[in-house]
Amino acid sequence: MSRIKKIGLIIFVVVVAITAIITYFVVQINDNLDYLVNMEIVDVDLNQVQDGTYVGEYAVFPVKVIVEVEVNDHQITDITIVEHQNGQGTPAEIIVEDVILEQSLQVDSIAGATYSSKVILLAIRDALLKAI
Repeated sequence: MSRIKKIGLIIFVVVVAITAIITYFVVQINDNLDYLVNMEIVDVDLNQVQDGTYVGEYAVFPVKVIVEVEVNDHQITDITIVEHQNGQGTPAEIIVEDVILEQSLQVDSIAGATYSSKVILLAIRDALLKAI
């Protein structure tokens, strides 16, 4: 086999391998995000949550959130987003106001930022569960 054919074959194999790897990761990301969208977020009984500030986190690639949730007298009094890695999901951060107002995780996702909305809610849930 000539040197040019060997180089061509190597390039072909590398391109096929890179394509397969990229396809695998795209499928994984889509599966993660589909799972996230269809996930039901169950409320936490605030009557069981002790006073304090609790850290919660949740991540589904490509979104990661860390929150601090403050609870006083079985009420969520403040939620601080410590870290929010996202694509275009920054508008979802307003969802913490809805959670505080409703005292519930059963709030609507922010349009255009569904993935980040869900991950923020799941991070809040994680924090509250640590308080029980």
